[in-house]
Amino acid sequence: MGHAGDEQMSDEQVLKYPLARPVALEPPAEWARLREQCPVARVKLPSGDEASLLTRYADVRQVLADPRFGRGTGAPDAARLSESGGVFDNSMATALPQIGEAHQRWRRMISRWFTVKRMAAMRPAIEAMAERLVEEMVERGQPADLRASLGFPLPVWVICDMLGVPDSDRDKFAYWSDTLLNLTRYTRAEVEASQTEFATYMQAHIAAKRAEPGEDLLSELITATDTDGDPMPDAVLRATGQGLLVAGHETTANMIGKMAAMLLVDRRRWEQLLADRSLVRSAVEEVLRYDANLGFGMARYLTEEIEVAGTPLPRGTTVVCDMAAANRDETAFDNAGKMDLTRSPNPHLAFGAGPHSCLGQALARTELQAVLEVLLRRVPSLKLAVAAEDLRRVEGLLVTGLQEVPVGW
Repeated sequence: MGHAGDEQMSDEQVLKYPLARPVALEPPAEWARLREQCPVARVKLPSGDEASLLTRYADVRQVLADPRFGRGTGAPDAARLSESGGVFDNSMATALPQIGEAHQRWRRMISRWFTVKRMAAMRPAIEAMAERLVEEMVERGQPADLRASLGFPLPVWVICDMLGVPDSDRDKFAYWSDTLLNLTRYTRAEVEASQTEFATYMQAHIAAKRAEPGEDLLSELITATDTDGDPMPDAVLRATGQGLLVAGHETTANMIGKMAAMLLVDRRRWEQLLADRSLVRSAVEEVLRYDANLGFGMARYLTEEIEVAGTPLPRGTTVVCDMAAANRDETAFDNAGKMDLTRSPNPHLAFGAGPHSCLGQALARTELQAVLEVLLRRVPSLKLAVAAEDLRRVEGLLVTGLQEVPVGW
């Protein structure tokens, strides 16, 4: 499917999605061609189902910002992302209202917690935890894996803290997070076992919090009511816990590692930040925009026909919005293929757009800024311990990162 007037893609040209990336930090070669020649491309997902792929900034933003469209998890004709299930193809995903007023009500209840003010109040604790993890990494000696030492443990600590979950359960949470983000790594039996274990755990945890509330988000949601005066049902509380774990742990864990790698792969970027710490905030935004490995993208199910880039998309189409491809669109960003740590404004789509934009974006920004501040302060001599081409991507999950980020100092 191309522009009106563009050559139509033949059946042989259905692309396999996710697209291959020969070098870990570099974008797929097809992005530029797709944006220019085929803004609505047909792709085959890991499940074998077909979908339409959007790669232009304006088109991705149009679909993501449209309040009519959610993931369509329950629709019988919605494309499945994976053969063996995962967070967007499971029964718990259907517990959360996906569109309309019910979705907005749910978001309003959650977003009371995720205010910029509250995240700013959490920042000292996040910085202190990052300091501790960096100190431990330095004590263990170099080379070190920044992802395992800092990127992975910090966000899971934050999420466990927010849900009032003991630190001793962190490893379980990390495993559940992986399986729920499955594309091709786990079997259906493994994914379903994880979902059952997580649901059982959360049910008991919710009951314990109901009996003895704490200072955490879950305790607040148990006692809170929505605008109609109704409390949040247990199924929605469980699904909310799952959503926060999946969205808040793996994505930020990967982003911390990718951020360090992107800033260290060209030493001038790191030096620029050492010379001017006031650039931390805009550097984090540019890292989010420039990241070629944001992950699968956002799937949207069309409940009615729309036109995108001159192409009519019928009701029942599953659309994959590739935010990372959109963030490299030259029509939206000057020198989109160049990393500019001073870029402002920076209206990237790393957190989506519109009624489904990432609820935890203030938290993610707080964590990334805190980590970057701590690294610049504690290990100013930080450097990559391998060549950029030797960095290896995480494969088979909905979110993408680097398997390790080997560093020295």
